[in-house]
Amino acid sequence: MPNVRRLARRIGEAKVITDLAQRVLYRYDAITSGEIPLVVVLAEDREDVVETMRFAHAEGLPVFVRGGASGLSGGAVPTAEGVVLATNRMTRLSIDPDRKLAVAGPGVVTAAVSEAARRYGLYYPPDPASYQMSTIGGNLAENAGGPQCFKKGVTGDYVLEVEVVSATGEVLRLGRASHDLAGLLIGSEGTLAVFTEAVLRLEPVPRYVRTLSATFPTVEDAAAAAFEAIRQGVVPAKLEFMDQGCLQAVEAAFGYGLDVEAGAMLLVDTDGDELEVVEEELEIVAEAFAAHRGRVKRAKSPQEAARLWQARRGISPALGRIRPLKLNEDIAVPRSKLVEVVHRIRDLGEAAGFPLVQFGHIGDGNLHPNILYGPEDDVGRVHELAHEIARVALSVGGVITGEHGVGLMKRAFMPEAVDPETLEAMLALKRRWDSAGLVNPGKLL
Repeated sequence: MPNVRRLARRIGEAKVITDLAQRVLYRYDAITSGEIPLVVVLAEDREDVVETMRFAHAEGLPVFVRGGASGLSGGAVPTAEGVVLATNRMTRLSIDPDRKLAVAGPGVVTAAVSEAARRYGLYYPPDPASYQMSTIGGNLAENAGGPQCFKKGVTGDYVLEVEVVSATGEVLRLGRASHDLAGLLIGSEGTLAVFTEAVLRLEPVPRYVRTLSATFPTVEDAAAAAFEAIRQGVVPAKLEFMDQGCLQAVEAAFGYGLDVEAGAMLLVDTDGDELEVVEEELEIVAEAFAAHRGRVKRAKSPQEAARLWQARRGISPALGRIRPLKLNEDIAVPRSKLVEVVHRIRDLGEAAGFPLVQFGHIGDGNLHPNILYGPEDDVGRVHELAHEIARVALSVGGVITGEHGVGLMKRAFMPEAVDPETLEAMLALKRRWDSAGLVNPGKLL
C-alpha cells in the first residue's frame, strides 16, 4: 500500500482525504463517473502540487487533476485507483491594470477574473457557459471557448505565460516563445502536466453593446441566416443558436417569455467603441435574419439583453426537465455546412428514437447536440448515436470537439478523427512529458 501518511506529513493532514465517503465525491464530473480515488489531495499552493506529483511518481500512482468538475468529456474523472489532485483551493488572483494582465491560480473561477478586472474597465473575454463554476485550470486544459469565441477567441488566445508542474514534480515557467511549449500544454486535457498559475491578457470593456434575438420557423432557416450574416462581413461579439427543444425546456424551467412555437432562435451581440459601427453591424445582421424568415427583436435595455443571455446559459440545467440524463456532444463544422449538419443531426435523433436538442456557438460552427435519455435506456445506443453525430462532423471536414475536449467520452472516436501519423506524434509527446503514463491516464489517447 502507498504510504499516504508520508504525503500527509509533507503537506498537512487537513489537505489529504482518505475517508471513503468523501473520496466517492471525487469520482464525478458533470457528465460521467469513474473509479473511487485512493486518496484526494486538496492543494492550496504550488508546493502542495510539487509534493503530490513527487509522491505519486515515487509510488507509481496515477494522478487526476480536478478543478470545478464542470467538464463534459470525463476529462477529470479517475480511470484507476490513484490520486485526485483538487486545485480549486488555489485561488490567488491579482490584476495589473497598467499592463492589462491577470495572474490567476488554477482554482480561480472563470467569472471571477472579469469581476476583479471590471473596476479598472477591463475584462477577460473567454466565457464558457459554465463560467460561474468552471476554473482557469480546467479552461487551460480544454482550451475552453464560449459565446464570445468567434470574435474574441478562446482561452489560449489570452494566455501569455503558464507555470506547470511536471509528472516528476519539476516546476516549469513557460512563455509564448517560438517553440510555444505553453501552447502545447493548453488544450492537452491535463495529460502532460499540472497548471499551477497563468498570466492572462485582459481587454478593455467595450463602450457599446447591442443585442438582438430572432426566431425562425426551422433550424435550417436559422443556420442559413447565421451563415448569411457572417458572409456579409459582420463579426458579432456573440452569435448563439437554440432549437425548439431548447426554447421549450428553458421556458418551462425559467419563464423568460421565449417563443416556444419557433423552430429555432438566434441570439446576437455586436460590440465596440464606435456606436455607429456597432449599430450598423446589428442592422446588417437583422436584415440577413429577416431575409431567412427571421422575426427580429432588438433588446431595448441592458436588462432585457441580460435576460436573453441568461436564457441561453440556462439551457443545460433546463434540459433535465425533458429527461434526467444527457450526453452533450461538441462538434465543430465549417459554417458553409451548417444547414446540412443541423438537418442530418436532427434526422439521426429521430431515427434513433431519443429526444435530441441542438444549440451552440453557431458563429464559429461549434454545435452542441444533446442526446437526452433516462436510466432505463440502453446507454450503448446513446453512445452509438453520439458516434454517428461525430461522423457527420468528420464527413464535412469538421472536428469531433470544439471546446469540451476528447477526454474519456470521445477517446474511441480518435482513430477516425486523426490520422495514424498524427496519433503517433501525440503519443510520442505523451511519452516525452510523462514517460510513466501517470498524468491523467486513459484520456484523449
